[in-house]
Amino acid sequence: MELSVDILTLFPEMFDIFNYSIIGRAQDKKIINIGTHNIRDYTLNKHNKTDEYPYGGGAGMVMTAQPIVDCIESIKKNNRGKVIFLGPRGKTFNQKIAKELSKEKELIFLCGHYEGIDERVYKYIDMEISLGDFVLTGGEMACIPIIDSISRMIPGVLASSESFTEESFYEGVLEYPQYTRPEQFRGENVPKILLSGHHENIRKWRRKQSLMITREKRPDLFINIKLSKEDKKLLEDK
Repeated sequence: MELSVDILTLFPEMFDIFNYSIIGRAQDKKIINIGTHNIRDYTLNKHNKTDEYPYGGGAGMVMTAQPIVDCIESIKKNNRGKVIFLGPRGKTFNQKIAKELSKEKELIFLCGHYEGIDERVYKYIDMEISLGDFVLTGGEMACIPIIDSISRMIPGVLASSESFTEESFYEGVLEYPQYTRPEQFRGENVPKILLSGHHENIRKWRRKQSLMITREKRPDLFINIKLSKEDKKLLEDK
């Protein structure tokens, strides 16, 4: 097993999506194991509640510490990985973080809900990740793409390493344009260089296109690219 993931959530059924497609096949091959755990199963509240009104007043409800901490401690008996909370205080998720986490053997994800979690839970959390500066219904919505992004970089999950090393963001650049059959569609042709069979010229063309698209669409990414001599020449050539 390359990676074992445990997800702590109030809505385990939301993660049925991992039973399909690439991640589903990876689980069938025992490359990845994804387990879900209902936090509600750990509450001591007789009504199975996992939330309460916040002290000091305010809108909404807050997830209580007891069921979350008991759930974490129970999972930790078999999974010694980092506990990652999907919350607004965390680092914004990106490809660099995905690559780092893909090297781990075990991970635990905690999905928050309502107005957040009791502050006393944070001492049991190793890392907090955010998808960005916007509001989601719950941590489950952020957890799904994060696990997907991490999983696809684990050896054997994709057909070949080339499938992810040439994708957008892997090296801080956006992906080059892609074409498939037919050769002509509504008056537009596939660039001739892609039909040439000259692999080195195709590689250079794709690199140039990636750099140009990144410079135009995501200048914030482009300024951080360490351009090689070849990159600079490609961009200078008309």
